[in-house]
Amino acid sequence: MLVRTLSCLAALAPVGGLHAATERSNGRRHALLVGNGAYPSPYDLPPVPKNVMDLADALAFRGFDVTKALNLDEAGLASTVAEFVQRVALAPAHSVTLFYYVGHGLQLAANNLLLSSGTHPAAPRPDLIARSLVLQQRLLAALPARPDALNITVIDACRTDLGATLGDADGLNQVEAPVGSMVCFSTAAGKPAVSPVSADQNTFYTASLVRALREAPPEMTFDALFRHVKQDVEQTMRTHPVAAIRRLAQSPFIADNARLKVTLFGPGEPPWPLRRPESDTTEVLAAWLALEAAGWPLDVIRLAESFLRIHPTGWRAQQVSMDLTGARQALAALRSRDVRLFKTSFVAPHGAPAEAQVDLLRAARGDKDAAMRVARLHQADASELGQLRYEGWLQYATCLGNGIASYALALHYRAQGLSILAARAEAQAIALGYSPPRALTHERK
Repeated sequence: MLVRTLSCLAALAPVGGLHAATERSNGRRHALLVGNGAYPSPYDLPPVPKNVMDLADALAFRGFDVTKALNLDEAGLASTVAEFVQRVALAPAHSVTLFYYVGHGLQLAANNLLLSSGTHPAAPRPDLIARSLVLQQRLLAALPARPDALNITVIDACRTDLGATLGDADGLNQVEAPVGSMVCFSTAAGKPAVSPVSADQNTFYTASLVRALREAPPEMTFDALFRHVKQDVEQTMRTHPVAAIRRLAQSPFIADNARLKVTLFGPGEPPWPLRRPESDTTEVLAAWLALEAAGWPLDVIRLAESFLRIHPTGWRAQQVSMDLTGARQALAALRSRDVRLFKTSFVAPHGAPAEAQVDLLRAARGDKDAAMRVARLHQADASELGQLRYEGWLQYATCLGNGIASYALALHYRAQGLSILAARAEAQAIALGYSPPRALTHERK
């Protein structure tokens, strides 16, 4: 199989449960799909049109109004994205939005660039900056927050030279998701991804996303959907018959800061949480609620395993399986000798905002971004316990794969004069695909 490579750029619930919030996003759903595949030879990307068309159909199936845009030059890319941002700003606060980009992307000076059509990926730096969209500033920071719904950004960006990708580790930079949003890269920050050369096939990530949108039960939430896509891509590529693809097996990146659980149900459909008589017996619901309230990884694992033994099928089982996987990763992180965090740390501090309880529940299920947000709760506490917990949560978030937390840990160690630990943490941040903005580089001195 011929391949071209791509180097990816890549609910506020009551205290009683992780998924107990009611969905308030049954309004219009808006999606913009941008596909840039026309680049100077040999950097063209044949799968791009099929990616856009197939994903458009799958999103329409889930109730989205979809706008498609192919092969945009720099002016077209900038204006199309600006129009989408304006449309989102004018939409009701409960609207769900999705932005998707497939094309070439790269990182310069810690910024993630989406290249306009016709731009040579190896052009001089000034040309690349002039002819690209800066993801963080022009999209993520420009979109209004969606605490009552969800903004989703999906980046499936690429390069084409297999040999270069095998030796390259400069993919997209890690980002933090703004409030009420998810940011999904088709592979880990700083890592390569793989695409078929044929115009009749999708890229691996988009193929999985399209399939999931078509096949997932409507009760599944968007965060669970993207976690499922991540697992599916990893499994598909690690077992692929082509050795080069197995070596480049992708591990999609997800940054999640959604405040509500939003289901795949389209506008006008039942809200979350759902009671379906054919599947939700009193026993099932009681087991589910007990699991949802669990805030310690060992408890999550115990209750999830019990749930799956008794109720191994159905849409709840799918989400429980993903929670189980995350809780096992959380437990492995807590058992690492680099992490000093204990069960008492998973109790919200006095006076913490309600969102903190949700983030603690997510962190118990391996959410690296929720762990970083919990760390920040303790950052302002100057007491010895507060600083120990700040450090411990940064260690935990780092062990879960958060490069931004690792760099914050490096700064924390440096402020204490612990230069060796600081150097280790900074190296780990780089290994996790995070490059700090240049404005922060003075902190390294």
